[in-house]
Amino acid sequence: MLRSDAVTQGIQRSPNRAMLRAVGFGDDDFGKPILGIANGYSTITPCNVGLNDLSRRAEEAARQAGGMPQMFGTITVSDGISMGTEGMKYSLVSREVIADAIETACNGQSMDGVLAVGGCDKNMPGAMLAMARMNIPAVFVYGGTIKPGKLGGCDLTVVSAFEAVGQLTSGNIDEEQLTAVEKNACPGAGSCGGMFTANTMSAAIETMGLSLPYSSTMAAEDEEKADSAARSAEVLVDAVKANIRPLDLLTNDAFENAISVIMAVGGSTNAVLHLLAIARTAGVSLSIDDFERIRQRVPVICDLKPSGRYVTVDLHNAGGIPQVMKLLLDAGLLHGDCRTVEGKSLRDLLADVPSQPPADQDVIRPLSNPLYAKGHLAILKGNLAREGSVAKISGVKTPVLTGPARVFEGEEDCLAAILDQRINAGDVVVVRNEGPVGGPGMREMLAPTSAIVGQGLGDKVALITDGRFSGGTYGLVVGHVAPEAAVGGTIGLVQEGDSITVDADQLLLQLNVDEAELNRRREAWTKPEPRYRTGILGKYARLVSTSSRGAVTDQPD
Repeated sequence: MLRSDAVTQGIQRSPNRAMLRAVGFGDDDFGKPILGIANGYSTITPCNVGLNDLSRRAEEAARQAGGMPQMFGTITVSDGISMGTEGMKYSLVSREVIADAIETACNGQSMDGVLAVGGCDKNMPGAMLAMARMNIPAVFVYGGTIKPGKLGGCDLTVVSAFEAVGQLTSGNIDEEQLTAVEKNACPGAGSCGGMFTANTMSAAIETMGLSLPYSSTMAAEDEEKADSAARSAEVLVDAVKANIRPLDLLTNDAFENAISVIMAVGGSTNAVLHLLAIARTAGVSLSIDDFERIRQRVPVICDLKPSGRYVTVDLHNAGGIPQVMKLLLDAGLLHGDCRTVEGKSLRDLLADVPSQPPADQDVIRPLSNPLYAKGHLAILKGNLAREGSVAKISGVKTPVLTGPARVFEGEEDCLAAILDQRINAGDVVVVRNEGPVGGPGMREMLAPTSAIVGQGLGDKVALITDGRFSGGTYGLVVGHVAPEAAVGGTIGLVQEGDSITVDADQLLLQLNVDEAELNRRREAWTKPEPRYRTGILGKYARLVSTSSRGAVTDQPD
């Protein structure tokens, strides 16, 4: 019996069938599984511009495999284009909108399964939240990574353009060079090319078994990506027949595997936020402390941008995520019994993958020669972050810094100070009221961090925020500080010039002010007025949880 029988079977469903006939159903189709194709296509961003072609390939493959596909659209927000503007406040919010849209369409139409096709950062976790909520057979198809831009023999990504702005203001390049970077950074379709958020989350989904092997590192414009989309639809039809559901795959061990792979590839801080949200929705007990526990045992073995040398297509050519997983599996750092949507165990899936990476490349290193002996996403706590914060410490030469606080009540003021060269070596830049509630929406701080790096201060300045950082960020940066300023967190009590210690070695984020003074400040603190009272941002601010629990909006009372 199919779930879609509710709208296709019985005399009383004659009117329902009448409408389905108008969209292509024939007499023989009403007993077939109805499969939603959640198509994230748009011309808003290069990340999603190729998704319609993939969705059409998947649609036809589903039909040929015995399914009855029904395509519907989901939205996207381009993080790169909205970065540094008020529009970025809608980025994390769009994760919830995407999840709600997919859930609404699939459940409203009694679909038997869903194939979600996404590209930009929030498409992946949004689709995963919907899959976990509905628990109907599901496969995710990643739109694919962009190929690197080229300039002067160097690989470029969109982060190169952000950093070029800082290089210009510090006099290291001229406007002609800036324009050259701008014109060459993004050569075509696909998601941002380093191990930024989109590629990080697609790698996590592949690891957890809800997308096909090798699919998370394929280039958007290569034919194998379209072939993989078609195969994904065939797998979905099989999953419906075998009743393989997302919650069968999204186990505690699967989340641990995803975290291990994210550490190994040097992935984005945003993975912490998204995996916490997905785990909570899936009913899996995952906490922010689990990331630190796994970080202690899993090294960084992939030399990928933003802090490394290579881009995601290079990782694909070196063996992709299966090669990374095989190294971790052989070292006892991966749970091999976890299942995939194809019905295989990870151990069986990786059986034919070499136990060592190819010798003619240095994108993936053996575990005996890692870039960093421990993972790069550290969980810092202290009086500034009692619930925790997330620091990305790959490429950081100075993991400990104590310095004076430079306090900004939002990203724009911070960026202006950096571009005016008012930030000095040794400063601890504090950007607050950018959290889930206070922003609202937890904006990413790629423009300030890239400007700091572009000015040559990446190893000399720390930046902390209750907002987020882009997957393209690197340097001594600490985000997701919780509790956030808008709900009374200590970050809201920091004053200009206060001494702050950021210590990635001791996992400490500390405001060096005595407790009596902090209590005085706390008593004098007043909750800021909401920046938005109506519309989706007003609704989001009223519903959203703390970042240490994934910043979800459907938390139970």
